[in-house]
Amino acid sequence: MDVPATLLEMPRWWHDAAGRTWLTRLPALVAERLRTWGLTADGPPWHGSNALVLPVRRGGEPLALRMSPPGDDVAGEAEALRLWDGRGTVRLLDVDADQGATLLERLDGDHTLAREPVGRAVEVLATLMVRLAVPVPERVRSTAEVAGAEVASFRRRWEAAGRPTPSAQLGRALAAARELAATDPGSTAVDADLHSEQVLRGGREPWLVVDPVLLRGDREHDLARVLWTRLEELPEDRDVRDAFDMAVSVAGVPRDRATSWVVVRSMSYLLWGLEHGLTTDPVRCRRLLDLFAG
Repeated sequence: MDVPATLLEMPRWWHDAAGRTWLTRLPALVAERLRTWGLTADGPPWHGSNALVLPVRRGGEPLALRMSPPGDDVAGEAEALRLWDGRGTVRLLDVDADQGATLLERLDGDHTLAREPVGRAVEVLATLMVRLAVPVPERVRSTAEVAGAEVASFRRRWEAAGRPTPSAQLGRALAAARELAATDPGSTAVDADLHSEQVLRGGREPWLVVDPVLLRGDREHDLARVLWTRLEELPEDRDVRDAFDMAVSVAGVPRDRATSWVVVRSMSYLLWGLEHGLTTDPVRCRRLLDLFAG
């Protein structure tokens, strides 16, 4: 198996020596996993920004082998998939967290939600927010804890990044994060990495989430990501606001709280992007901050 050139070129590896080493070992790691789990390759691999997914068969059953790089929380992902147990997510069949390997049901890796018109994609993602909102143990990290961590770090990171936004936007993000951190977020599950590229065409259900990140609390937590990953397809400000309104309506979440999360997550990802040398995503986040933080 050849590692796709498009995976090798992902920004993930720019500052990740361990990840680049893993890429050189990946064909051997895949071959070992095929032997261990009694699988045969069944086509060329797919990939996202970091993991590789190879269509495989076990007997006559079509499955998918996912290989994740060092540093990815494969055990946490497996816990999340077990909790949802196929409700809006891909089904997990086996896992070797030490090797970064998971065996999953086969979805259509060539048809992500990113291929659908942006309005349809936002509607599907908002519907999935509701579908994924199942009871979750209190030990799972809450969205309130996420907001609290942003309160503690925003100003320091903003200063270190050269004050990349107007100070009023930082103030708005801090106020929103404090409010979100101080409010009980409830006890239902939320995917903290929900966007079009992470949702594939399924068979049991029309669309299924892959690679979810489990949190407990506000289902609107990652609405900003829903928007910024499709922002170029929303050229006018009113287009962005219409997409936001649709998501709020379909997901059935409070508009003011959803606005606060868009502000907090946009500031957080803006700073993270600058810290990691990204260029496109910080521009997207600035646009959301201009719209929702004034």
